[in-house]
Amino acid sequence: MKPRHRRLVAVVGGLALLAVATALVLNAFRSSLVFFYSPTQVAKKEAPLDRTFRIGGMVETGSFKRLPDGLTVQFVVTDTAERVPVVYTGILPDLFKEGKGVVAQGRLGPDGIFRAHEVLAKHDENYMPPEAAAALDRAHREGVARMQAEKAAKTVIAPR
Repeated sequence: MKPRHRRLVAVVGGLALLAVATALVLNAFRSSLVFFYSPTQVAKKEAPLDRTFRIGGMVETGSFKRLPDGLTVQFVVTDTAERVPVVYTGILPDLFKEGKGVVAQGRLGPDGIFRAHEVLAKHDENYMPPEAAAALDRAHREGVARMQAEKAAKTVIAPR
């Protein structure tokens, strides 16, 4: 084989190895990527049923229940517009409380219940994940607009 052909084979082989390595890295990145969804997005069916994702919002007051086994808990995550029931088996973080922010990671079941395998509570009064804060703000604005529209629809103007 001529030196020119050997060089060409080496370059093509190197490019093939680089392509395989890039494909493996991108596949690993894609499988470990976890997206964040708000309860409103989950209710609108924007969240995947077959993949792990994160849901965040506030733990609805009065929704927390501990099941008889002592480790399984049920609670509702809300963004003030929509509610998503969550089931989690494990030890909750110390800062987990009703009325406080929470981010849960898991999968949404076909029954609409989010089965979390990890629950994170916000660590102080000033912090909330940017995605959760934006989702709560957007849901609040949509809720206010909806209430104003409903109020306007109920308003009757008497003829003179």
